Amino acid sequence: MRYFLLILLLVSAKSNAQTTLKFDKRFVQSEDKWVAFQPDKEGAYAYGFIYIDSQAGLTLNYEGKFKMSSTGEFLPTKLDTANIKIRLQPNNVLVAFIPESKFEELKISATPDWLRFYKTDTSSVDRLYRWGYMYNGWNECAKALTYLERADKLNPKYKGLAVELSFSYNCLNQYDKAELILEEEVKTNAEDAYVNKEYIYTLTKSNKISKAIDQFETSIKSLTDSQYNAENCYNILQYFYMQKEKVKFNEWYKRLQKLPHANKMITQYAERMKEEMNK
Repeated sequence: MRYFLLILLLVSAKSNAQTTLKFDKRFVQSEDKWVAFQPDKEGAYAYGFIYIDSQAGLTLNYEGKFKMSSTGEFLPTKLDTANIKIRLQPNNVLVAFIPESKFEELKISATPDWLRFYKTDTSSVDRLYRWGYMYNGWNECAKALTYLERADKLNPKYKGLAVELSFSYNCLNQYDKAELILEEEVKTNAEDAYVNKEYIYTLTKSNKISKAIDQFETSIKSLTDSQYNAENCYNILQYFYMQKEKVKFNEWYKRLQKLPHANKMITQYAERMKEEMNK
């Protein structure tokens, strides 16, 4: 009978953990949230608060670990020293939001006192741009736009804003909006290799391949920064692959082979397309 009761308690505790904590959130979805990580071998959950540092980007303020009692209570073991701050990089790790009903058990407040020092500047162009840039980096382009479009209303000439906006629009397949911005940007920043790259990409996606090729040829001749030459060539190559234009594809494949680059993915994808194209 005691053994049976013990099994029931263990099942109940496991069920509590599963219903209380759902590990289905990415870091980038967790701004200003208390989160828990999957338990370690000893059943301890690392936890902390995720926020945005304007310089470091998405950051975890690591607070310690907690275990779960047989009744589902969170039993924390906090750090003895100062909190550890960990810069978060894009990855596939999933965390769980800690329910507000558990804050008292963990001895935490919904909004940490120290967070106010990171919220002193929330509406400047610089802050909005940085937040948008960060969310684009995490491929959360729709959210990035909520910041970048606000920044654009304040100062459309802010350095880097136009191309970052275009990146968001391209990411969301809104190529017409990206093209409008980049047509002007490439005139005023003709020497900017990144602007040039984004413009060529946009033109290939808008099926304006002649303009894309013209821009590519111009960039090869005029830009001193050649880091995106292979990527630009690849985007044109991909267009001809999608259009099943075998002659043009092979022509641009040969050009790509002559452009030095260290991007293994470009090489791998180009090889796969060539194999498919020449079947």
